[in-house]
Amino acid sequence: MKPAETDVKADFHMHTEFSGDSDAPVRTMLDAALERGMEAVCITDHIDEDYPEDSVTGANPFLFDLDQYFQVLREIKKEYADRLDVRIGVELGLQPHLGERYGRITEKYPFDFVIGSLHLIHGQDPYDGVIFEGRSDADVYREAFQATLENLDHVSDFDVLGHLDYVVRYGRRQAREYSYQAFSDEIDEILKKVIHMGKGIEMNMGGFKYGLGFCNPHPDVIRRYRELGGEIITVGADAHRPEHVAFDFEKAGDILRACGFRYYAEYRNRKPIFRQV
Repeated sequence: MKPAETDVKADFHMHTEFSGDSDAPVRTMLDAALERGMEAVCITDHIDEDYPEDSVTGANPFLFDLDQYFQVLREIKKEYADRLDVRIGVELGLQPHLGERYGRITEKYPFDFVIGSLHLIHGQDPYDGVIFEGRSDADVYREAFQATLENLDHVSDFDVLGHLDYVVRYGRRQAREYSYQAFSDEIDEILKKVIHMGKGIEMNMGGFKYGLGFCNPHPDVIRRYRELGGEIITVGADAHRPEHVAFDFEKAGDILRACGFRYYAEYRNRKPIFRQV
């Protein structure tokens, strides 16, 4: 794995074996970050309360023991201290009824960074494709943006809104029925709400991994966020395997600059730290 020739030296979205959709040991992800030339990372494993139970195990695959999480990550953080600045975060799966529950979690545990992400559209994960049956991609995308707005009205204990147009990854025709312009009313309302809440958005490079040809959200959305006065943007690869750490970060600086940003944000103790790009 070659070092990334990138202006962005912090990957603030990655998953490890604590997440139900990854089996990557923490150290393998951190070693990959070092190989890619990262200076800081934040581990953001999944907590998706009230996610549908796994059909085989009968359990929610996106819950883990947070006490154990902090115990393990604090030890590993010390181990890597002279090589890599490791932060401890979480990715919360947003649903409107979870606001108080997530508030208790973020109050109890000293996260450096909290991503709030839409993974369920009114109880359905677009990942499995069922929500697209008998419907156009565009119809599902619009519902996803409307669901995002519902979440923002009820959940506030997060720092940045993750992969705003995540749903497009799983559409049957992906981006062929998607553009910022087609959904500008909904997206603008989301961005204005995020800014009003004092939150940021993330530039999630996973869109390239999923074959979209762009990051999530699309650069047109990032540019619009900046036009509306948005200032906080983090960068993450959404890696679940070591080979995807800092994925396509070579493109990240150019995208940020083209969208009007001359910096990106890291987080420590839930406070943004701005880095020049």
